Amino acid sequence: MRSSPLSLSDRVDQKVFDVIYSRSLVYNTSWEDPAVDRQALDLKPDDTVLVITSAGCNALDYALTGPQRVHAVDANPRQNALLELKLAGIRQLDFDDFFALFGDGAHPRFREIYHDALRRDLTPFARAFWDDRLHWFGHVDTRGSFYYFGLSGIVARTFRHFLAVKPRLRQGLDELLDARTMDRQREIYDSMVAGALWTPYVSWALSRQLTMSMLGVPHPQRKEVERQHAGGIGGFVREAIEYVVRQLPIWTNYFWTLYLRGRYTRANCPEYLRRDNFLALKAGGVDRINLHTCTVTDFLQQTQERITKYVLLDHMDWMSSYQPRALVEEWNAILDRAAPTARIILRSAHADPTYLRTLHVGDGASRRRLSDAVRFHPDLARTLSQADRVHTYAGFHIADVTA
Repeated sequence: MRSSPLSLSDRVDQKVFDVIYSRSLVYNTSWEDPAVDRQALDLKPDDTVLVITSAGCNALDYALTGPQRVHAVDANPRQNALLELKLAGIRQLDFDDFFALFGDGAHPRFREIYHDALRRDLTPFARAFWDDRLHWFGHVDTRGSFYYFGLSGIVARTFRHFLAVKPRLRQGLDELLDARTMDRQREIYDSMVAGALWTPYVSWALSRQLTMSMLGVPHPQRKEVERQHAGGIGGFVREAIEYVVRQLPIWTNYFWTLYLRGRYTRANCPEYLRRDNFLALKAGGVDRINLHTCTVTDFLQQTQERITKYVLLDHMDWMSSYQPRALVEEWNAILDRAAPTARIILRSAHADPTYLRTLHVGDGASRRRLSDAVRFHPDLARTLSQADRVHTYAGFHIADVTA
């Protein structure tokens, strides 16, 4: 598989992304809908799951279904440091303190709790990381919360400042969050939100690569969106949000409401933040999760386990452009360690990414197209994606490994 030569602009954009990614916590929450994933994966007690860690929310969600093991793998150690803190919190804290940290995003006694109960459970890297960032959980008033820190949090905080000078838009969004019927939700959006939100300035800000990099979107993904959507990044994001607002209830959409509120509510939050689920994780569910700070390929080449379910998020988009050989190596490792009929789910900025059709796997006489090594389920993926509460990926793909 070959990639096109990179322009100077492409190389600069990629360098910026690499620098940002290598030094920062990018995701303070996971932006893939685990309710959709659960339906696609159909997890069973004998499953062994590989998931890219991100913020760890979905690894915890899968653990609640009772698989044998969940391997959370991420090349960015800061993402695993966040999941480590969550695991330590589940093991050491009561529910109210835990929810204050990861539901409210702030705890007035976080410094004390961290040193007395959490720090000893962390690896040396995670300790050093959180030792310097105790203030991330220290805001207990309207100035912010943990969810306004990290790169994606900075973008959310910037939008919060934007709302401060747009009082009518702020009012409209507050009323939107309080809506409890789809008709009322659509009415508020059309009359109070849409016109005030989608300004030329917002479209311009969204189209900047720096903004996308801070949201964890590398240059290749941005280009894919721009090629597919006449309105560019701004148009794509508007279309995604309008689908969410017009088709899905906002009162159960904890993804978008989080960054508007800066916190979850107990009625609208990830599953791991619900009391009964927290107690189930504390009772042993978290012991199903193993963390690995390395690439997917490195983990698969080192493990002897057979993986039955893979959750690969969207990282293959940028690999296909910048590391095509590494992408082939990763797919070879995936297929080599896959259990018979293992299921793979991944997301993409492209509805039909070229690499899924053109990539070849294997060596020598066993070399074949990826499409001959796995069987895709486009109809199922399309049906499930309609319920996706995030809705910012053009492509959701489900595949089973063939014999």
